[in-house]
Amino acid sequence: VCGADADVIVARNFGRFIAGGTAGHSDHGRDCVEALDAVARGTTTDYSIKDEKKLLRIAEEVGIRTEGRELLAVAKDLAAEFFENFGSIKGALSFIGRVPAKRQKLWADLGITPRGVDREIAEMMHRTHMGCDNDAANTMLHAARTCLADGWAGSMIATEVSDILFGTPSPRKAKVNLGVLKEDQVNILVHGHNPIVSEKIMEAVNDPAMIALAKEKGAAGINLAGLCCTGNELMMRQGIPMAGNHLMTELAIVTGAVELIVVDYQCIMPSLVQVGSCYHTKMVTTADKARFTGAEHVKFEMHNGTEQAKKVVLMAIERYALRDQARVEIPHDPVDIVTGFSNEALLQAMGGSLTPLIEAIKAGKVRGVVGMVGCNNPKYKHDYGNVNLARELIKKDILVIVTGCVTTAAGKAGLLVPEAIEQAGPGLREICGALGIPPVIHMGSCVDNARILQLCALLANELGVDISDLPVAASSPEWYSEKAAAIATYAVASGIYTHLGHPPNITGSKIVTNLALAGLNDLVGACFVVEPDPFKAADLIDERIKNKRTALGLTA
Repeated sequence: VCGADADVIVARNFGRFIAGGTAGHSDHGRDCVEALDAVARGTTTDYSIKDEKKLLRIAEEVGIRTEGRELLAVAKDLAAEFFENFGSIKGALSFIGRVPAKRQKLWADLGITPRGVDREIAEMMHRTHMGCDNDAANTMLHAARTCLADGWAGSMIATEVSDILFGTPSPRKAKVNLGVLKEDQVNILVHGHNPIVSEKIMEAVNDPAMIALAKEKGAAGINLAGLCCTGNELMMRQGIPMAGNHLMTELAIVTGAVELIVVDYQCIMPSLVQVGSCYHTKMVTTADKARFTGAEHVKFEMHNGTEQAKKVVLMAIERYALRDQARVEIPHDPVDIVTGFSNEALLQAMGGSLTPLIEAIKAGKVRGVVGMVGCNNPKYKHDYGNVNLARELIKKDILVIVTGCVTTAAGKAGLLVPEAIEQAGPGLREICGALGIPPVIHMGSCVDNARILQLCALLANELGVDISDLPVAASSPEWYSEKAAAIATYAVASGIYTHLGHPPNITGSKIVTNLALAGLNDLVGACFVVEPDPFKAADLIDERIKNKRTALGLTA
């Protein structure tokens, strides 16, 4: 027997778990940087820079000279700067300057300042090799460092580069639930996380030649809808409808109305191929890193996105004739939502500064802010935790920001429209009513949790405090994936009290469990709390916000 005890084994397993989550988010970010680099070098004409102002602003933020230079030259330098975040860089992460000074010092003192995405992941795997790091607490600290590289580098880069390439989201109306499928049209679903694929599919769907071909086959047109985070990406920027979240992906096929699902990577059930075979639904994969037995593979690369997207849409059109109309059953009445609240859009809604939000927090009309993120989990009633926690929080005058699969849950429940202020407490109702925004704000996909990190940092810097001093919290009531565990860990390491609906696989170790639920509070000013009941969880989060308000000298 080697002597590794339960504490060491649990810490190692958790470290490898979050390394997988960090790798998922950050490899997504790398793909986005590769697209930016290809545009800058002129090796692709399939993609372009849609938000030139943001490109220049981000370049200047990370120290790249922009004045008097060609746009593509700036883009090339920015891509090179971002690529360095993935290796072992000599300086610091590109966005480390966004982190409040007090938090930067805390990380430095603990030795957990992230040095590079790939370096931290590789070191996590090295530390958890047989006979290496045999101190559970030490392993967990490196897990925090690894996740910080996700939040403040991999995911943040993915968000900012996606905005540069495809446009920064702004408020727009959309619809959500399975009712967005059209009985008389070719239905295509985009699923996964990478807008590099889904944006090209959307272009092909809107091609007049493709629409004409669909009509020749007897359809009234082509309907594109989203699933999970790639749906969030397109909904935020283009306003496409959202068919469902993670646990609705099989249900979408069972409507009998879906001709084709095109996927990239992450959170895609292997069962979709089998379920699709019971109908006429074809599944198409696009990334070599995410192939599915039984699916057709159409590889998307930087130079062929337009061509490959048309090929995929043509497949869907050809399958329309195979649809058995007798088996089609689409739920009625899709729900209206308002989406597109990037930080830029949120600032614009508040007149260009955070002052209105800060003043509302000081006055107690908005008592705090909670980011609700993550998944659905088949162990729990679908969307129960997500919806009920959001409802309880807004009743307590707490502004809720949602991303990922929580978005669809809140949207179906009618919480993502301005009219939902009637369900909010009096203070939040007043502020959201004055700004014309919902009490539950959609900020994007799972990589876009980086927007929430940045918002917390902006608030902390404006007030001259650390993130851990703010009346904020995070929650993932129905978390499921490795990425969600990584998000939760970088939130805690950034100073954000984080609720989980169920524990990660750490309860076999008293040391690791105690560190997660209490000890981290002494180290980083925040910790995890686990509570499956959304009503009890709302009270726990509310108590944290009360305590933080009191510490800031504000009324609870």
